[in-house]
Amino acid sequence: MKWVKLFVLGLMCLVPFASRAVAQDLKIAYVDIARLFDEYEKTKDYEKVLEEENTKFQDERNQKIDKIRDLQSKLGVVKEADKAKTEEEIEAMKNEILEFDRVKRTDLTKARDEKVREILLEIEKTVSDHAKKEGLTFVLNDRTMIYGAENLNITEPILSTLNDSYKKQSKK
Repeated sequence: MKWVKLFVLGLMCLVPFASRAVAQDLKIAYVDIARLFDEYEKTKDYEKVLEEENTKFQDERNQKIDKIRDLQSKLGVVKEADKAKTEEEIEAMKNEILEFDRVKRTDLTKARDEKVREILLEIEKTVSDHAKKEGLTFVLNDRTMIYGAENLNITEPILSTLNDSYKKQSKK
């Protein structure tokens, strides 16, 4: 029993020295993930593509709505015999627009989510590669910190690396 107490006492004496040795080898940095995402040229280019797709979707949707409005305006001048048929046609077109709207919005959201995931994985890989190259122990997200010295912020070199790499890929 006495040797156990001595062993524990010995460990307690060594812990402060071991923790100081480990702490001295730590190299910590942080990045602004939101800024990396927003200022990455690939993100900006994809936002333009997404905006074009959304505009195309809205144009198609508006054309369908215009057809319904056209039929509704003719409803007053249609013969009573054809009125029920026209109303059914209008109702079918409304249902078609609702389904079209749901499917297109789902597709656009899915495409956007996949691209965002792809971009975030690319950012994560670039940060990891930079950390390994620089011998960093930890790279933190600036949103999880209360304070970080500006000299530990590696957002700028990461952003440069991402944009340079993207420009090279775009030229190919």
